[in-house]
Amino acid sequence: MVIGFHEQKEKRLLTLSLYVAGLFVFVALGFAISTHSGAILFDGIYSLIAFFMALLTLKVANLVQLPDDDRFHFGYTAIEPALNLFKSLIIIATCLYAVVGSINSLMIGGNSAEYGLAMIYGAIATISCFAVSGYMKHQSGSLRSDLVGVDAHTWFVDGVLSASILLGFGLAFFIEKTSFALYAPLIDPILLIFLGTAILPIPCKIMLDSLKEVINKAPPEAVTAVIEKKLKQTLLAVTYEHVEVRISKRGRDLYILVHIIVDELFSVATISELDDIRISCEAAMREWNPSIIMDILFIKDPSLAG
Repeated sequence: MVIGFHEQKEKRLLTLSLYVAGLFVFVALGFAISTHSGAILFDGIYSLIAFFMALLTLKVANLVQLPDDDRFHFGYTAIEPALNLFKSLIIIATCLYAVVGSINSLMIGGNSAEYGLAMIYGAIATISCFAVSGYMKHQSGSLRSDLVGVDAHTWFVDGVLSASILLGFGLAFFIEKTSFALYAPLIDPILLIFLGTAILPIPCKIMLDSLKEVINKAPPEAVTAVIEKKLKQTLLAVTYEHVEVRISKRGRDLYILVHIIVDELFSVATISELDDIRISCEAAMREWNPSIIMDILFIKDPSLAG
């Protein structure tokens, strides 16, 4: 029942993100046309990308809930980091394109805009984006969903974009009424250059984290040490020489391959006794962390664990 609740909650949050992103596309592009602002146009394009990414995310959210089958022997959860990697690359490419275009605009004297109207858009967009990001982050606290987490980051980035637009055009609106009005057209491309470069670290971090999962890199040593310590606590009744643990994270699943190298004192009468150890160990680990999936092998020759 709890898993089903989490699935529905995840889909509800992603559907909300889809609808709000679709609404923002029309609002941003409408304001971009009215204000002649490249920064708002960039924000609208970002919202358009977010809309199509939300469509893909919703599809992937349905896929990752499916069990393994003949095509995907280890389930569909590996699609999750692949999608997040794709989303981050799209955002990085969009930012770089915006920065290059703004530099060209700056070299030809900048771009005038309707600053008062742009400030209205900035205020509406800033409040809305941060509200959606905060709501998704709060609601996703009990979920094991990287999809919702990355989506909350996406909305946060959009909120930063909108807040910068609000502050930048507020400055331009003020400058336009002074003796420095000649420099007001430079605000729009300078603002866009700042926005494009300032938010790059966020999608870059998502890209690197997702890439580690795609290439099956082990989690940081601090994480693996905690998992190994917890695992050994579940094996106190087993006489062994050494435990070899391999860990990989695939989306919302944490896969653990355990080789238990037994000593001479270890003996069992039936295979069922080994199964009981596996069942007990995995149940304890999953109670500690429901995302864990385990395979446990008992061996005598340490070279087989290599």
